[in-house]
Amino acid sequence: MPEQFYDKIFVARQPIFTAEMKIWGYELLFRHGDTQSAVFTDGDQATTQVIADGFALGVRGMENRIKALINFPRNVLLGHAPYVLPSERCVVEILETVLPEDDVMEACRELKANGYTLALDDFVGDPGFEPLCEIADIIKVDILGKTPTEVRAIVNGLKGYKVRLLAEKVENINMFNVCQRLGFEYFQGYFFSKPEIVPGRKLSASQSTKIKLLKELNESEAELSRLVEIIQTDLSISYRLLKYINSARFSLRGKIESIQRAVNMLGRQNLRQWLQVVILSDINSTDKGQELVRISVLRGRFLQLLAASGTAPFSSDSMFVMGFFSVLDAILDQQMEQVLDEISLDPDIKATLVDPQSEHAVWVGLLNELDRGSWGGLEDKARQMGIPMELVDNAAIEAAIWTDEVMGDAS
Repeated sequence: MPEQFYDKIFVARQPIFTAEMKIWGYELLFRHGDTQSAVFTDGDQATTQVIADGFALGVRGMENRIKALINFPRNVLLGHAPYVLPSERCVVEILETVLPEDDVMEACRELKANGYTLALDDFVGDPGFEPLCEIADIIKVDILGKTPTEVRAIVNGLKGYKVRLLAEKVENINMFNVCQRLGFEYFQGYFFSKPEIVPGRKLSASQSTKIKLLKELNESEAELSRLVEIIQTDLSISYRLLKYINSARFSLRGKIESIQRAVNMLGRQNLRQWLQVVILSDINSTDKGQELVRISVLRGRFLQLLAASGTAPFSSDSMFVMGFFSVLDAILDQQMEQVLDEISLDPDIKATLVDPQSEHAVWVGLLNELDRGSWGGLEDKARQMGIPMELVDNAAIEAAIWTDEVMGDAS
């Protein structure tokens, strides 16, 4: 894949979970830096190069068993663009604007014959889509704003089809539970990124230890010698540090086998940041937890890079911390205020993370638009904040690459 195309594309990944909260796949949402918009709209003549490069970026670091779902509007579907992607991994999403006309149905039959999985996107139960329901393997039901009774009616209307159901835009754990009872197999939305508060739940001894380490790492005066001590007393962290320093990222001529030498090469600030990622990754090892850690790292790095705009309210290191801790409540299933009481933070950063009405909460809002791949919302917020969109695009791309590198060697 030609490397020069990569710097033009950012890919947002929205996770899709099974009922057991295991990662089944990701929907990939592409943004093209040249057009300042999402690549795939009905009016676009999306090139196979953009699709192929976007897919290559989106699946980095993903296990081969994980599916990648990509939207295909009518003109792109008929242009045979899906065939540049591997059928064993790519799920072709047919947009809700695509009608079951003869040429569309012929293209779908051809894709099925070539081993592709088809998903019908944003289904809301309207008539006229029966032929596509017949040929689809998966139907994605848009449940945003619907009552359980309305969702049940849609499910009942699909009982005659041999399809698997995917609930999309699931925004809270209660609706996740409703959809699970109604027979949905897959779930997409931001229910997983909100804490599931259970009265009386306490952190495990291991989690409490990790939180204490995070607190220590966040102290501005944390000495390099103390960071070395933390690494050397944990075999797993020592191994991961050596793996990280010897990765292709550093392009070293000789192999580094000394912890002290690895520490000296990274430097105090880089080492502290890397250790924060590793320790947070160890706090919750579930699929949900690891996905949230990936989001945390990307958020932190994104804000750190945006600090170059000159409009950031805090230093670049503090911006990293703000983004990095912004979903800590969901990772620990605790109230944010309760979690942050255990960690030393600037009062203004803490207020930003706890109070949606605080002075700098707009930065968290910017992160939420990025997570969702809401490109219009991202542009609107960036414009309001006085941040050039070119900087936002570049920061998003660099943050995604850095996150993949760091997470790959943190696990």
